[in-house]
Amino acid sequence: MDNVSSITGEVTVDSETADVIDHDVTTITCVCGNTVSKEGLIQANSQGVPVHLGDTTPVPAGLAEWPPDEDLHTLCPSCGRVYRDSVIEETGTAPVAFRVDVTAVPIAEAIRVHWNLSAQD
Repeated sequence: MDNVSSITGEVTVDSETADVIDHDVTTITCVCGNTVSKEGLIQANSQGVPVHLGDTTPVPAGLAEWPPDEDLHTLCPSCGRVYRDSVIEETGTAPVAFRVDVTAVPIAEAIRVHWNLSAQD
């Protein structure tokens, strides 16, 4: 049971690893080839939903709140692979934690909201 879907649409994947330089989550090259500088990688929560860090602004509809425990993940919006930031920072490796369907709600909507907000910055 390497790939098991849960009720949230997550798929556990334990045999894929992205490239990463040192222990820096901003240097991930996703298994699909996406990077921060290509189609972007997005900080997400433990369900793979993009998060919003707004100390003074409310969380926009569609995005998740920044996790209070700093349990951050990195989502590839191209393929849906999700990496756990703490593993990358601790080990210098980037195994795929799980995958989400980037074409289905709520992930697709959250990605759209994230990019719309990023375009305004």
